[in-house]
Amino acid sequence: MAPIFLDNTTQEYKNWSEKTNTDTHSVSDFLSGADQKYGAKQAKEMIGNALQKHIQTIDPSVCEPGDEDAFFVADLGDVYRQHLRWKKNLPRITPHFAVKCNPDPMVLRLLAALGAGFDCASKAEIEEVLKIGVDPSRIIYAQPCKTQSYLRYTVKQNVRQMTFDNTDELYKIKQIAPDAELFLRIFTDDSASLCRLSQKFGASMENTQELLTLAKKLDLNVAGVAFHVGSGASDPSAFRKAVSDARIVFDQAAALGYQLHTLDVGGGFMSDTFDVMAPVLGQAVDDNFPSSVRIIAEPGRYYTSSAFTLACNVIARRTVEDAATGTKSYMLYMNDGVYGNFSSIIFDHQHPVPQVLRTTYNKDGFNYSFSESMTDSGYASAEEGRLTPPLDNDRATNNVVTRNPIEYSIWGPTCDGIDCISSSWSSPETLDIGDWLYFDDMGAYTKCSATRFNGFTDRHMTVYICSEAGARALVGM
Repeated sequence: MAPIFLDNTTQEYKNWSEKTNTDTHSVSDFLSGADQKYGAKQAKEMIGNALQKHIQTIDPSVCEPGDEDAFFVADLGDVYRQHLRWKKNLPRITPHFAVKCNPDPMVLRLLAALGAGFDCASKAEIEEVLKIGVDPSRIIYAQPCKTQSYLRYTVKQNVRQMTFDNTDELYKIKQIAPDAELFLRIFTDDSASLCRLSQKFGASMENTQELLTLAKKLDLNVAGVAFHVGSGASDPSAFRKAVSDARIVFDQAAALGYQLHTLDVGGGFMSDTFDVMAPVLGQAVDDNFPSSVRIIAEPGRYYTSSAFTLACNVIARRTVEDAATGTKSYMLYMNDGVYGNFSSIIFDHQHPVPQVLRTTYNKDGFNYSFSESMTDSGYASAEEGRLTPPLDNDRATNNVVTRNPIEYSIWGPTCDGIDCISSSWSSPETLDIGDWLYFDDMGAYTKCSATRFNGFTDRHMTVYICSEAGARALVGM
């Protein structure tokens, strides 16, 4: 599919940001947050269908090397619904997607078509966004400490918006990018976030006056203020305090003759807490800044976390018997781990939960309702796909067979002992070599930080589906 190219004008950026698609209902029109045909309720069936269609063609006992590799199913409709939710709850704030979170090309294309901007922190990320036809004015180089060669590249590409937080960076910018639009990034209290950033970036409020004065002396264009309350923030008051501090910096700049026009409220947004955080941020912005001030943000995981599901194959099993208790448990080894797409365990403090996708005795552990729309595509319901398991771990009560939970630990494929997905997980299912597990919410800080340690691949296939008609039209699916 050809990429979407947008007109290279700032006005077009504004028009796209305000545009709504009349072919789909508002996010608030339905309980599921989506239209009835392509909405969230049907999305689960579509994900299950895509998972099953892929794995049913694979026989790990005879397939070619790599055929049984872990793979993603990405629902672009989920990203679309998150955007509608954002526009409904934070209509004044233009999202600039944090590309580092998940630089998936289809996600970038969809968000570009929806009018989002992009938060980039490297030359490669800027290249990816420019490659799909996004105007440079929609990109903020949100890296306070930039590589000189990357900075020269941004000048050539006319990417002018960028952040700074120290005097040395100002001298560098003066030498390489004197016409840049600068946002002074300030320190925030990010103690209630998953990943703290203020220990590395952000000027203290005691230093903002000095930095603004130096920028004025160097004849640099300070256009706004930026902050970041930490990735995966959970305290709404952190936004309130940061916005208040930004107001102070705006006033300091005005006293020096600057007319700041943009506030960048950074990231920290999570889907689970968004409905609590958004009204606090929205009110703080309205209380401190007139409508003439442009407000942008840098959401990442908010957009993509729930849109990606990861399926993994069990490549080995080790039986562990406890003679003292007479119990038996298993160590399962998967073809993906913390050096791969589960890097989020190490770097992002996540705890992915294994779920059964397919075993010898349960052909469809995804367990979403069968529908006529799934029949022709090979989707089978859980009940139709289930065979009778062996009775080793069963107990019979009134002629009904029920399963005792079986204890497992889940491990990655590398030779490193740290490569553990879950030290303890229980399931009524008996899993063996060749079976499949799946993991929800694997769309943020996963494949973007995967490595090739031990020679395992960092390039896993993504199967794209789209549960929203509006998103399908925008990306040409």
